[in-house]
Parts: sequence; C-alpha cells; structure tokens
Amino acid sequence: MSSLSTLPYLGSGLGHRGELDEPIRSAAGKIDWVEVISEEYLFADDGRRERLERLRELFPIVPHGAELSIGSPGEPDPLYLDALARLVDELDAPWFSDHLGYRCAEPSGPGALMPLPRSREVARELAAKARTVQAAVGAPFLLENIAYQVDLPAPMSEADFVAEVLEHCEAGLLLDLAALDANAAGHGYDPLAYLDRVPLERLVEVHLSGGAGRDGRAEDARSRPVPERVWALLDEVVARCPVPAVLIERDRDFPEDFTDLLDEVERARQAHVRRRDELMWV
Repeated sequence: MSSLSTLPYLGSGLGHRGELDEPIRSAAGKIDWVEVISEEYLFADDGRRERLERLRELFPIVPHGAELSIGSPGEPDPLYLDALARLVDELDAPWFSDHLGYRCAEPSGPGALMPLPRSREVARELAAKARTVQAAVGAPFLLENIAYQVDLPAPMSEADFVAEVLEHCEAGLLLDLAALDANAAGHGYDPLAYLDRVPLERLVEVHLSGGAGRDGRAEDARSRPVPERVWALLDEVVARCPVPAVLIERDRDFPEDFTDLLDEVERARQAHVRRRDELMWV
C-alpha cells in the first residue's frame, strides 16, 4: 500500500456529473483527472459502468464517497466496503475518499452530512474505523472536512479534532476550502488559524466550489463559481505545502458555457503548478 508521500501528482481536475459527461470527455486535454461519486457505480448494472470505462480511457479517476458515514455507530458495512474495493481496483485509483462526519437519514433521501462530537475518544474511534476502511479497500484513504450549520460546545476545536483523527490512522487529508470558508464565517473562527492546526503534511487533495454562505449559515451548495475568498485560501494552502490534486466541484446550476468551468480548472492548475515549480528549484 502506498504511503502518502509517494502518491502521484494528479494536477487540476473536475468533479464528474452525468450532465457534464460529454463536455468533460471532449475537454480531455484541458482536465487532468476526474472525481466520481462512488455510490453511483458501486452496484450499477446499467450504462453507468460503460460510461465509467469511457472516462477511464481518458483520465485518472478517483472515487469520492458520500454515504460511507464513518461517524455512524457500529462498523462500516462490509458489503459496501467490498463493492468499494472492487471499484477502486477496477479503476486503478491512486486513492479514494469520503467525509469526516455521519449521514443523518431523511425519509426523502440519504440525508445531510452532520458533524461529530469533538472529543479525543470519538476521534480515536473514527481513526480505528478509518484503519478498517483502508485495510478493506486496499488503497490510500482520504478524509474530508464538512460544512455544518450547528456547532455544539465541544472540548476540541474542529481543526484539533481533524488532527487527532489523522494522528491515529494513516488516512490523508482532503481539504474542502469552501466548507472551511463557510464554517469559519458561520462559527466565528479564523480559517488561517485552522490551517495552522491541521496536519498539512497529510494533505493530498483540495476541493474548490461556490455556494458557501457568509450570513452565519454553512451552505456548501456547490452551485456557483468559486468565490475569490476561496481562491485566496487556495493560494494560502499552496504557499504552505505541496498539493498533489485540486478539484473543481459543481453539483447543479451548471453554466451554459462549459468553458466557465474549464477556466476554473485552469486557474486552479496555475495556482498549484506555479508553487510546485517553485519547490522544484529550492
């Protein structure tokens, strides 16, 4: 199993969504890699797997999960992990990822991601589950910070909680900068202080998106262009450490002109490629 330090440099990518399939494939020379939602393909027996094969011919693919719910009581579902392991293996994915939270079930759907009680005991329980997940899938595993609207009193800050989880497992960090921006604005903390506390030496991937509110509510909607304050956070991150992979996420309200998304992919590329080139000359 690869250590985080030996993971490949992927570059600047775009989150794959069904509505964007054709324009993404047509822009293969301008997109370095794509991220797919794991659950769309785990048990698919229709044209989605064929679509995935077409994508694999053009791009490195990373599966990103939404329903592992690592913070839920009990151990991760072994059937889910078996299917995920097969998907990761079929794609020859360099890593896979999911969220550091739990999914609150709703009658109408899978529900929203919710934050966890921030204590050392909970952090170490999550780390043990992360070790189980990584061993079952057989590939490097990344955990992503989430946006949350309600923040209950806790003995640990969000950043210290993330650091504690990663201290006790081998998982890497997927840093969602829109979620960080939303949480910092909604809960009154300094995003740069957050970056001071999380282990950026474990950072593998960064997510960029728009739709995060600044009115006291965390709205990680991924429905608008990446705002300037999130781009500024990317500049701060790449100034602090190398970033192997950056991804533009857009879930809905897609622009009529696909080049708008390609422009964001290129802006992300320039930000972290420039820093990579600087480090090569140090």
